Amino acid sequence: MNKAIFPGTFDPPTNGHLNIIQRASKLFEQIDVVVAVNKNKECLFSEDERLNLLKDLVKDIPNVSVHVCSKLIVDYARETGAKILIRGIRNSIDFSYEFDLSLMNHNLNSEVETLFIPTDQKFLVLKSSAIKELAAFGGDISSMVPLSVKAALEQKFSK
Repeated sequence: MNKAIFPGTFDPPTNGHLNIIQRASKLFEQIDVVVAVNKNKECLFSEDERLNLLKDLVKDIPNVSVHVCSKLIVDYARETGAKILIRGIRNSIDFSYEFDLSLMNHNLNSEVETLFIPTDQKFLVLKSSAIKELAAFGGDISSMVPLSVKAALEQKFSK
């Protein structure tokens, strides 16, 4: 089976993430979107909130499922039989970081390859941390995130 994994923190999921998922879903029989849990990273949304936001966003894409993972992504790949890690890249800085990460992942599990998918140009500047900061100050994020994510961000910052 032609299965790929799209891992990320997804804090919050953006239109850029959704674009990568939609495009990758046309290339693979099965995509596991994996909410990575990193105990060293402080997230605005809990893992359950991110899981539920993503499940809602991909509910109409039949070959995409959403999971949570708190281990190395290459171990998740080994356990699920996936051979491809999908990584979205916006610029050369992303590429440099992701390239180094792909080498490490391949060293840990030589059966896993990384596929870089360049971000659609209209999502070039979308970065989750910048979106959260803009939302915290009441800025307009409606073009950057799906409506359900916008509502969830507004609810977080109205408290």
